[in-house]
Amino acid sequence: MKLSCTECGQERSLTDPVWRCECGGLLQVEQSLGALDGEKLRHVFDERLAERNTPYASGVWRYKELIHPELPMEGIVTKYEGNTGLYGSEPVRRFTGVRNLRLKAQSENPSGSFKDNGMTVAVSQGAWLGYERFACSSTGNTSSSLAMYAALSGKASYVFVPEEGVADGKVLQTAAYGARMIRFQGTYDDGIRFLERHAAELELYVCNSINPFRIEGQKSIVYEIAQALNWTLPEWIVLPGGALSNGSALGKGLRDMVATGLISRMPRVAIVQAEGASPFHRMIEHGLKELVPEPRPHTLASALNIGNPPSWKKAADVLQATRGVTVSVTDEEIMEAKAVIDRAGIGCEPASAASAAGLRKLVAQGIVDKDETAVCILTGHMLKDADALQRYMARAADDGGMPVSSALELGQLKECL
Repeated sequence: MKLSCTECGQERSLTDPVWRCECGGLLQVEQSLGALDGEKLRHVFDERLAERNTPYASGVWRYKELIHPELPMEGIVTKYEGNTGLYGSEPVRRFTGVRNLRLKAQSENPSGSFKDNGMTVAVSQGAWLGYERFACSSTGNTSSSLAMYAALSGKASYVFVPEEGVADGKVLQTAAYGARMIRFQGTYDDGIRFLERHAAELELYVCNSINPFRIEGQKSIVYEIAQALNWTLPEWIVLPGGALSNGSALGKGLRDMVATGLISRMPRVAIVQAEGASPFHRMIEHGLKELVPEPRPHTLASALNIGNPPSWKKAADVLQATRGVTVSVTDEEIMEAKAVIDRAGIGCEPASAASAAGLRKLVAQGIVDKDETAVCILTGHMLKDADALQRYMARAADDGGMPVSSALELGQLKECL
């Protein structure tokens, strides 16, 4: 295994605590996959489904050969993350308009979001390198995940959280895990820039998606989808796009599976952004070569409230490799999709619902055919953004969505039911 620059190709040691090359490109983990046999890997991965109380019981570390084969087993920091449900739902299928739809509920992770898939690897790597202090800039989910894994490993966590545009529940969850929280005026992007400049001086190990080991862990999401579908994949995988780490990881995981023979073909990838924070979609839509950041991103879907996604170049490569597309959706479209997903008994935070809202729009535009198959990735738990939940539930009061107030008398209750 080694680190290499995604732009100029310069190589570095796996133990270098760096995230960017001198040329400005992000680093990625590379390993030789030629010696791995897909048929043998499928057998090993299927056998590990029976594991309990070992790192292989994790839905990430089950795929250790593809995630981080050089990390000692005793160095793994895990909470048996992954192993999240892949659900069919007739109401959501009807809403999106496709023939066959499944929902990958990353909300079932220990801290309530897909960030756990990557964070278990990032914290394990940092601890292996000897770090005692871990840090991130976050709109909420990353900070909660980092704080949990740092506490689990007995390390300290420092999270940089914007004072505005972050759900209170995520902040409280982060604080409950014992993180030292730095609230600042500015955006997620300002926090990332600060950490890139000063993390080494402060002896902080940064666990944002610029960390290539986060990407390695998040690859496991698509591995799990493929394994659950008997090592086949749908025609489309649809996911929300904030920092774009999930899109980057998805593409890397797909390439790994093709290279080892685990799958025979790639699906197409659709990345969905909120209209108030959609610089990547605008870049792709207008055929631009460079991303123009959104200086003041704004969306009710707080996890998507990122105006300068650090992984945009990686995500653009994924779209090219998979004949992928982008789409943007309004907050109203997001909340409409969320209501359908919630009432289907699955539930998700607003950012997650962007995937279903985006798929519906792509079907309406004729980009996705109604007879095609798709998986939507739901990235976070429905209680992650309780403020947004409360707002839309209040609007749904007339539709029977809010509790009714009544005396415990049979006659009155008959009128309410």
